[in-house]
Amino acid sequence: MKKIYIASTLGLFLLSCNNPQPASQQEEASPAPATETVAQADSVQQTDAVSSATNVAKSASYNGVITVPPQRQATVTLTMGGSIHSTNLLPGSYVRQGEVIATLENPEFIQLQQTYLESAAQAEYLEKEYNRQKMLSEQEAASQKRFQQSKADYLSMKSRMDAAAAQLKLLQVDVRQLHDQGIEPYLQVKAPLDGYVTNMKVNLGTYLNAGEPICDIINKGETLLELTAYEKDLDYLQVGSSVEFQVNGMGSQTFEATVITIGQEVDDVNRSLQVYARVKDQNSRFRPGMYVSAKIRKND
Repeated sequence: MKKIYIASTLGLFLLSCNNPQPASQQEEASPAPATETVAQADSVQQTDAVSSATNVAKSASYNGVITVPPQRQATVTLTMGGSIHSTNLLPGSYVRQGEVIATLENPEFIQLQQTYLESAAQAEYLEKEYNRQKMLSEQEAASQKRFQQSKADYLSMKSRMDAAAAQLKLLQVDVRQLHDQGIEPYLQVKAPLDGYVTNMKVNLGTYLNAGEPICDIINKGETLLELTAYEKDLDYLQVGSSVEFQVNGMGSQTFEATVITIGQEVDDVNRSLQVYARVKDQNSRFRPGMYVSAKIRKND
């Protein structure tokens, strides 16, 4: 009996040695390699081995486009409609402020000039008659009724002349030249500022109603970056912060800008806001609408 008991005990001991622990228990018992722990820590922050100080990144990346200030771009629209009689413009052409970019045909323009010249001549005559009646009235040599009538006639005609002159001024017509040179058959459309022609929408014979655009003019003397940021980035955004950016299509060349304004309203849909930065050194290759990638450095 003793031999049988010893053999059974020995068999149980050997069976327990051949059954390893479950895999889950082995993983809990085995410590993670030191190299993996260090790698995870580096993904969060880097620690200086001497001072134990952490080095946290102080810049954030943003995407956006090149643009120009509203004061340096203009949409050329018509105060009076008409058909395009002539134009020498091509998209991308450079024009000077006051340069004629197109001429229009419209009989109403001729009538407006005629109205002004006729009312100006009548106003001159009625003014003299009014002054004469005023003098006679003071000397009691004329009736007050006649004096009042001459005054009303003069003021009415002067009002008509002034209204026609104001309309011509909106059309960029100098009424002094109108007196000297007579009626102009075509309305001249002039450039409101120096710049390059874009979005040209006309050709010879095109009829445009009042308020319709002919083209846009862009002055690239000052360019801005329009960057898209998000509300989570507000801690990085400060007026005066330095910006380093690259322009799509211009290789790895980098440029500098400075943040000048930060949007005060967050979009309800994507929670974004616009950030504008002024480019320091202008480049003739810059075009409004070009895609940029930028990094804004947080001020200390």
